[in-house]
Amino acid sequence: MSTVLRGFIRNGRVEVDEPIDLPEGTEVVVAPGGAGRDDGPVSPEEIARVLAAMQRLQPLEIPDEVAADLDAWERQVNRRGIERSESGIEDVFR
Repeated sequence: MSTVLRGFIRNGRVEVDEPIDLPEGTEVVVAPGGAGRDDGPVSPEEIARVLAAMQRLQPLEIPDEVAADLDAWERQVNRRGIERSESGIEDVFR
């Protein structure tokens, strides 16, 4: 069972603003700051805010020599994958 209750710390104790329908002695986990919250789907306003922030991002500039190293690494990884594609799954991670 997964139930999310919102509460506050008052005088060193956790207090919730709504009745709790759990049996006496039920173990609970208290996570501060909304950790583990499930607020449901993201609102259209939040989506618009995130998209606007993404539009303001500047392109990542990668120096040519670094880009060449990254390309070489990608070719090596791809080649290794192709070479091992016909081996059994037990050989993939050797």
